[in-house]
Amino acid sequence: MNYILLITAVLLGSLLVLFVKPSKQIVRLLLAFSGAYLLSVTVLHLLPDVYTVTSNSTIVGVFILVGIILQSVLESFSKGAEHGHIHIHSDGKKFPTLLFISLCLHAFSEGLPIHNADENLLLAIVVHKIPIAIVLTSFLLETKYSKKIVFSFLFFFGFMSPLGVLLGDKIPFFTMYATEITALIIGVFLHISTIILFESTENHKFNLQKFIAILLGVLLTVFTL
Repeated sequence: MNYILLITAVLLGSLLVLFVKPSKQIVRLLLAFSGAYLLSVTVLHLLPDVYTVTSNSTIVGVFILVGIILQSVLESFSKGAEHGHIHIHSDGKKFPTLLFISLCLHAFSEGLPIHNADENLLLAIVVHKIPIAIVLTSFLLETKYSKKIVFSFLFFFGFMSPLGVLLGDKIPFFTMYATEITALIIGVFLHISTIILFESTENHKFNLQKFIAILLGVLLTVFTL
């Protein structure tokens, strides 16, 4: 079921672009909701869990900080695609290899702790993937890449998180260092979700719709405690 949901999230985001074409405002609200949900799950579920299973809180804190730094490095290559903004211009002649690699690494890593966490983490990642898939598909379709390249990109991206789930459960290295890996991913999630939530709105005006989307994301997590 984990694999199906993760793949379906990317597929759904792509299909929405192809058949519905959601507006930028809708995508921004989906991003705000998913960011709030992801941050809330991280703070209310992942953080308490990872500190409960270890007596060395310093190591956990170090890995969280490493995760934040790691995500900052990945974003220098992905141009912000993880939080819904791809700051890159392409003429369709040169494939964005670094964008592809960094996004796949991110998708793979976020799948690693799923088997050790409750279903809230899975749902948070699924909700997060839908608007990201929308943004990524929109970007790829606006370029001059062939449809074969576009759908190959989305195919590999869609399967990276399920691959992370599989290897995180079966490979001894990942199971042995599950706590450290989860702490690392917490740092990644904190970086992504806070950027989504605290990005400045136009002219720094209060955005009621975004605020409601964020509030709904938080409340959804609180009510599942």
